[in-house]
Amino acid sequence: MKARQNPDYRLLAVLGVLLIFGLVMLSSASAVVGFDRFGDSYYFLKRQLIATGIGLLLFIFFLRFDYRHLKRFALPLFIASLLLLLLVFIPNIGQSYGTFARRWVRLGPITFQPSEIVKLSMLIYLSVWLTKRGRRINDFKLTFLPLTAIIAVVAGLIIIEPDIGTAFMIALIASGVYFLAGGRLAYLFSLVLIGMVVFMLLIQFKPHAADRFKIFLHPELDPKGIGYHINQAYLAIGSGGLFGRGFGQSRAKFQYLPEVYGDSIFAVVAEELGFIVVALWLALLLYFLFHGFKVSRLAPDDFGRLLGGGIILWITGQSLVNVSAMVGLLPLTGITLPFLSYGSSSMVVLLAAAGILANISTRRRDI
Repeated sequence: MKARQNPDYRLLAVLGVLLIFGLVMLSSASAVVGFDRFGDSYYFLKRQLIATGIGLLLFIFFLRFDYRHLKRFALPLFIASLLLLLLVFIPNIGQSYGTFARRWVRLGPITFQPSEIVKLSMLIYLSVWLTKRGRRINDFKLTFLPLTAIIAVVAGLIIIEPDIGTAFMIALIASGVYFLAGGRLAYLFSLVLIGMVVFMLLIQFKPHAADRFKIFLHPELDPKGIGYHINQAYLAIGSGGLFGRGFGQSRAKFQYLPEVYGDSIFAVVAEELGFIVVALWLALLLYFLFHGFKVSRLAPDDFGRLLGGGIILWITGQSLVNVSAMVGLLPLTGITLPFLSYGSSSMVVLLAAAGILANISTRRRDI
């Protein structure tokens, strides 16, 4: 079997379309808020472009960097990212930026979100660790319990911030990679049960989580209070119809819809471009999912197969969770929409991960 030297161009084309589409839609969704807060309609777009530039440099680096060399850095990177997570709890370093949650770290002129970094570092580490388990992948003491502990530590630190949505994604990514490694379905079901218990406890002790779950069940309750966000999202999505109001013509972005440039940007896309364009975007995302799995399945080793598959699960899974929350299939999570929502840390890390995926595709096997 001969290794190919060129990256999978279809995969790169899909990533390029998702990236450009996201930047174009962010320019519209963030224009009003940018002008009102900073006197610049392109305030958020400019910063996203800077993050995209940095991310593309990392993409090129990892495209040329043999992904197999990541094995030797997996544990140090994972430990370092956990230490970065702890920094959010240090006064004057951890930042909340207008929210009740400390999710950002500020070191001099640099501000970033450690939870975005830990998604990738954890994925790399788990791919190495699960590969080493080999035939012991279904050993309860040697694999399942340590895996559960890893998820508990990472998700627990993020829940304390608090950022329940990202903690959910951490658990989803880790469980997905375990499944790809051949994990027993009974153990996966156990992880789901543990997650449900944790969620019920959060509802009991975190009023914000309880409010979101209550509105998920009954969105008609308190439409001007705790139900305001989701009801405004419904209005924006519904008003788009089949063909949308037209690019730049959203009404929801005029201070009606919260987080219009963040986790709510999907509602603006649906309002401006309509159901047909949204359906095409979702179809492209699903193509990325299935073709990405094909690429990762052809990796020359188990590490590449798990790492590539994990990256695909992360990007598509987070996208579908965000969209599901916006249309009422899940409670509001607060997680961003990959390549669409504003977020420098997210963009940089996503493009780095995409570069790793592209490098895996250059070493795929011929069949």
